[in-house]
Amino acid sequence: MRIAIVHYHLQFGGVTRIVCHQQNALRGRGIATVVLTGKPPLFDFPGTFRVVPGLQYEADRPAITPAELALQLRAAAREALGGDPDVWHVHNHSLGKSLVLPAALLALADAGERMLFQIHDFAEDGRPGNYRVMLARMAGGETKALSRLLYPQAEQLHYAVLNQRDRRYLRDAGLAPHQLHLLPNPVDLGQTAEPKPRVEPTASPLWLYPTRAIRRKNLGEFLLWAMLAPAGTRFATTSGPENPAEWGRYARWKGMAADLRLPVDFEMAGCPGCSFVDLLRQASGVVTTSVAEGFGMAFLEPWLVGTPVCGRNLPEITAGLAQEGIVLPWSYDRLDIPVVWLGQDRLIAAARDGLERNLAAYGRRPGWDDLERLLSAWIDEGRVDFGRLDEPLQEAVLRRLARNPQLSNDIAPAALPHPDDLCAVVADNQSRLQSHHNLCQYGATVEAVYQQVADSAVTSLASLDGEVLLDRFLAPERLSLLRVD
Repeated sequence: MRIAIVHYHLQFGGVTRIVCHQQNALRGRGIATVVLTGKPPLFDFPGTFRVVPGLQYEADRPAITPAELALQLRAAAREALGGDPDVWHVHNHSLGKSLVLPAALLALADAGERMLFQIHDFAEDGRPGNYRVMLARMAGGETKALSRLLYPQAEQLHYAVLNQRDRRYLRDAGLAPHQLHLLPNPVDLGQTAEPKPRVEPTASPLWLYPTRAIRRKNLGEFLLWAMLAPAGTRFATTSGPENPAEWGRYARWKGMAADLRLPVDFEMAGCPGCSFVDLLRQASGVVTTSVAEGFGMAFLEPWLVGTPVCGRNLPEITAGLAQEGIVLPWSYDRLDIPVVWLGQDRLIAAARDGLERNLAAYGRRPGWDDLERLLSAWIDEGRVDFGRLDEPLQEAVLRRLARNPQLSNDIAPAALPHPDDLCAVVADNQSRLQSHHNLCQYGATVEAVYQQVADSAVTSLASLDGEVLLDRFLAPERLSLLRVD
């Protein structure tokens, strides 16, 4: 079987890591693969690749038409594979990073090419800028025309997603179950055989947040835990944001941590001798406060090195993990603070403004009960979930607590558990991950999906209903102000 894997780049990042895993997992299974990418990799890439400059991000790519890009993709794949691909495996084609790639892929699909569209992230989910540009420049403002470009449907076109939520949303949009595949990421940290360092009973606990501290990672909540922790407890993050648009907010949180003298060290993975895996191994526990994930690697990777995980639960993601037997021994769906700390009028005004701006960014307006639905999700018995608040509101809470530490009794939950109380499930979680999320198992799963795609009949093109996807992702109950630009 011959497979052409398509991605914009092979720079450092989550999707590039998965592309590497895919080639490694398929090696030795009688499957020839080539990665078609817009730029040469910045590291020693472990597989075959060909550079097609027209695949680069919109701001960097040369001028090219969709028809020209389709021809270049086909030529590069044939040259590397010795013939036409049996399956084209395309990553994140619908995210808005390129305005020519979706039409180029549509031309290949219309010619009968069999494709697997793997969607890691949706423009409909917190990326309104990408969506607006695609709608205006690719589809002339017509949502149906955009749906035909982003979400074509035919027997030879299959989709893969990372979680049950995305699978449910695509089915709601009209995708047949046999064309839709759940393809969870493998969990692999390389060589992890070294034992976890022995920690002296008197040592101060270290809570690590293994994250690139972008906005949805909810850094204010991590600082809140540092403020509430017993004296001597240490906190650390692994990495700062790469996107310049994130730097201002991140710098403000760092400044606030220093101002309030919180026991938090930032960007520890950049320190000499502190690799990402070393930090996971050295931590007493991992805490995650993210308000949105596509897969949720922070819930899984630490167990491989014997480090327990706790923090904010994301049922859209963790429900699937629970079905696999992965146990999170302590988590919370809400971190509640009294509404009176902020003032009900101020909170409602922020909610209304965030709702209107979020919908307007996608060309929509609130329905008659949208604000009520939002507030019902945010507020429970006079308490609001801290993770729904934006940075100014979160900062106000932190400063209030800094002035009056005794108010911490009004927060629920008010403290993280002791890391030792989380360790009972470490061995079982580790075993399940090693059995079900290893590269060998992943390779078998990917190969089985490829075979289904390759065996598909070829039919004429239709499309999914993109408006349904917007309905699902823009539901008021899902909104956090940390995801509103």
